[in-house]
Amino acid sequence: MADDETHMKTEQTAASPKPAAGLRNGVNVAFRQILALTGLIMIVVAIPIAFVTPIIPVGLPIAILGVVLLGRNAMWGRRWMESVLARHPRVERFAPNWLMRLVFGRDKKDPSQPEQ
Repeated sequence: MADDETHMKTEQTAASPKPAAGLRNGVNVAFRQILALTGLIMIVVAIPIAFVTPIIPVGLPIAILGVVLLGRNAMWGRRWMESVLARHPRVERFAPNWLMRLVFGRDKKDPSQPEQ
């Protein structure tokens, strides 16, 4: 075996492509943003659906799924929902405790307890 043949083998192994972790990370971020936007659209669509179907609560599961998608996949969505809850504390009263833990990772705030 000649010296130039071993040199070519090392060049080929050094030039082999590495896994595209950066590309995969970018795709994951884009997918999460699409899920968050889908959640926001579901929240907006759930409101008229709830008025159209007052007997059968079709809008409620759509809104819950939209809140979960938005809160779990985007920091901007979670911040927006936290600001709405801070401005309107009565809204948090209607949210079940499991939903608050699922979306925000915390229990519901007790309105009778002062903030610490």
